[in-house]
Amino acid sequence: MSAIGSLVFCPDCGNLLDRSSGLQKKTIECDICGAKCEDTSVKVIVTKSKPDAFPSSLRAKRSEVQTVEEGDVQKDAIIRETCEKCGREEVRYYTMQLRSADEGSTVFYTCECGHKWNNNN
Repeated sequence: MSAIGSLVFCPDCGNLLDRSSGLQKKTIECDICGAKCEDTSVKVIVTKSKPDAFPSSLRAKRSEVQTVEEGDVQKDAIIRETCEKCGREEVRYYTMQLRSADEGSTVFYTCECGHKWNNNN
């Protein structure tokens, strides 16, 4: 009997034998030629890889702690919305999910005049 990994082949005809139980001293019979041979194959295969075995650009960017500078975070954007107080046509806004996930988010508006308001979508 010859084994390649977990595959076991008949030594007489080369047929792929049925899976063995992994017990030594057990006999396996070939379905094609009827040859009988002792099961000596090893059925436990363990492989281990080091984390750096498969390089990844995403993994290289990842770290335990990510630091974000305050200037990197965009807090709000500009939208064409009329301020209720001064009539300015462009205001800044940002959104937050304050209610449950199946409900809309809340939009917070801020005008340069200092007026703030929100809208639940």
